[in-house]
Amino acid sequence: MTFPFNAYLASFAGAICCAALSLPWWRRWCVRHQHVDHPGHRKIHRQPVPLAGGLAVFTGIALPVVVGALVFLGDWLAGAREGTLGSPLRLLDPATTALFAYGYQRRALQLTVLGLGAVAMVGLGWLDDRHELRPAHKFAGQLLVAAAVAAAGVRITLFVEAPVFGYAITILWILTVTNACNFMDNMNGLCAGLGVIGAWCFAWNGAVQGQFLVATVGFLTCGALVGFLPYNFPRATAFLGDAGSHLVGYLLAVLAILPNFYSPQTPTPLAVLKPLLILSPILGDLVAVVLLRWRLGKPFYVGDTNHFSHRLVRRGLRPTTAVLVLLLAAAGLGALSFAL
Repeated sequence: MTFPFNAYLASFAGAICCAALSLPWWRRWCVRHQHVDHPGHRKIHRQPVPLAGGLAVFTGIALPVVVGALVFLGDWLAGAREGTLGSPLRLLDPATTALFAYGYQRRALQLTVLGLGAVAMVGLGWLDDRHELRPAHKFAGQLLVAAAVAAAGVRITLFVEAPVFGYAITILWILTVTNACNFMDNMNGLCAGLGVIGAWCFAWNGAVQGQFLVATVGFLTCGALVGFLPYNFPRATAFLGDAGSHLVGYLLAVLAILPNFYSPQTPTPLAVLKPLLILSPILGDLVAVVLLRWRLGKPFYVGDTNHFSHRLVRRGLRPTTAVLVLLLAAAGLGALSFAL
């Protein structure tokens, strides 16, 4: 089956353009409303930096989805009137329209909940950026979103049929990846760059498996982060903020759950390890810093400078070089995951 390259390319390019073009507007809005990250402890920037990245990335994902939905709806209605799935305008070919219609009908509830979950994660992160929420309150919000996703049927099974296990491991996974990305957002371009690599790997896997909706969400996420990156790396004129890191972590967690990594076409059970390999730099950093904070008797949620990126800098690398080293490692591990 050939890929619907037109839809994938439109998703990727549209997300890049929407994120890149909206970011200057969001940056001005953040400056006007003092939604900025001020210099302080553990921070290397000397001037306030607008926390516009998360809002721009969300715009880069949401706006193409709205436009695509309107195009698809018009195409489908025109085709229905003619007794075909094709539109006279031919904005989408009949095969692509049929594939997306079938996928949406099967996953309408799940996609709605996932979309609302993304909005909730951005809102939660925005509140944390604005008011510095207590860890318990932020965790409670993340827990509610993760529970809603699991209740909608997007769950991990790992060959265990017990529903309780599926709920528990799915909620734990979403909480872990979301907070790991939040922790990893400690140098210019790092969280966004890792998000680009992870989203691309999940998107390509979905495309190869013929999972068109999964691939489209992946390309949207990847494109929106690519549109943001020039504003954040190597010199940052905007930060992702907690709104952005929450969104990136949530989407990567969901993209790791949605595809069927184990199938008759890929019969080896090792295929389920793909998400762990793709996200291993993010998850490895989380495990390392949490264990170190535990050994030092510090709360695991209190930030420090013991992340992989900070350790590379202490070994003599410049921050930009340290980020590039970690991104190269993530790309290599992502490529290796396809060998499973």
